[in-house]
Amino acid sequence: MLFRYLDLLDVSPWLFIVFFGSVVAALLVGIAFHEFSHALVAYSLGDPTARRLGRLSLDPRVHLDPFGTLLLFIGGFGWGKPVPVNGHSLRNGEKAGMGMVAAAGPISNLLVAAVLAAPIKAGIVPWHTPFFAPVSVSHWQADDYLGLFLSAVVIFNVVLAVFNLIPVAPLDGFRVAVGLLPRDASLFFRRLEPYGPGILLILVALPFLTSGSISILYQVMAPAVNGLTHLLTGVQGNVLG
Repeated sequence: MLFRYLDLLDVSPWLFIVFFGSVVAALLVGIAFHEFSHALVAYSLGDPTARRLGRLSLDPRVHLDPFGTLLLFIGGFGWGKPVPVNGHSLRNGEKAGMGMVAAAGPISNLLVAAVLAAPIKAGIVPWHTPFFAPVSVSHWQADDYLGLFLSAVVIFNVVLAVFNLIPVAPLDGFRVAVGLLPRDASLFFRRLEPYGPGILLILVALPFLTSGSISILYQVMAPAVNGLTHLLTGVQGNVLG
């Protein structure tokens, strides 16, 4: 993601600041709401662990994970610092409770995207994808800058939701799948958890190792991201670069 905007420095430093700044702000909003929602649902289900550790907060600084944040800036997807949850304290049981806590993050990202997409869908502000920058922003008005920010928040919250719902540990989708599957299938699926980080690392690294010729994550995520963004904003065509 960062490398996508470096070329803008040759066109205009202001153009770089506007577009990269909108992406940074959008990612911080997405991470903060995502991790806060994990903590909020865990607390509402009876586990005060996250609250005691200061994670029941919308301050992005308490939720940033170094590697997950780096991936967000480089690849446009990633995660925040995992919210600590004591599954045994959840009043509806560990299996279902952990699934609900995990699902809260992606759901919150979709809710944020839906709320901030409303002015775009209503035609109040224009859609400006953060993936394709214009040659100049000298003709832009205030609503264009607001449209860029809202568009970036919408896209990256949708990306965060879709990416984190992939059923590979340590992503939220793994816990959601464990919570939804029948007991025997859930136990079998949980045995795959130790292999999850390695699988995820391979999936993330494939585009870099193959010069972009193989990108399983993109192929899996793109239809969902494009479809959800179109549904929320009314924008036609593909939104991913």
